[in-house]
Amino acid sequence: MPRVGVCLSGCGVFDGSEIHEAVLTLLALDQAGADAVCCAPNMDQAVVIDHLTRNPASGTSRNVLVESARIARGKIVDIAQVRASDLDALIFPGGFGAAKNLCNFADKGPDCTVHPEVERLAGEMLDAGKPIGAICIAPAMLARIVGRRGMHPRMTIGNDKGTAAALEKMGARHVDCPCESFIVDEAHKIVTTPAYMLGTGPASVFAGIQKLVQEVLRLA
Repeated sequence: MPRVGVCLSGCGVFDGSEIHEAVLTLLALDQAGADAVCCAPNMDQAVVIDHLTRNPASGTSRNVLVESARIARGKIVDIAQVRASDLDALIFPGGFGAAKNLCNFADKGPDCTVHPEVERLAGEMLDAGKPIGAICIAPAMLARIVGRRGMHPRMTIGNDKGTAAALEKMGARHVDCPCESFIVDEAHKIVTTPAYMLGTGPASVFAGIQKLVQEVLRLA
């Protein structure tokens, strides 16, 4: 049974993991007979958003690992404890947490930095030739990592020109892609899909995520 890391970034689209994307990733892995290893950095969220009003919740702090445990039903580990040798593949669901907590792309754009433990684990996977999947806005974080290594993989965030340009500035080669499909870079074993960068609901998002999971497992 392949072991696939699923790196979460909190719980909720505006300040953490996009819940549909995270759960649909776990569903696709379970359907494929893979063992999901949920992990997240043990850190305070960059911001807490009231998802009803979509406004910042002032005076409130939340922990990324603790919030991610809601999605993982408590079965989750600190990413600092995970090594590439523990996994056959690694997947990053999207949500603003991927661009605010796993890295600060939401604030810094192509000048962003990545959480050190996230960059370490992704780097170990790349060094080991193990596949990585990135969903929705998560390819922006991954583009920063691969760009710093002098790699130029084909990736997608859908078709948003501004975000695509930022990925290319960091070193990725952006390819437009519909929600229901994916882009694979065979040489670097990187698979990406737009999900809610373009998707209008769970069905279309799941179509792309399921294909991404199947492709990641094929490469593992």
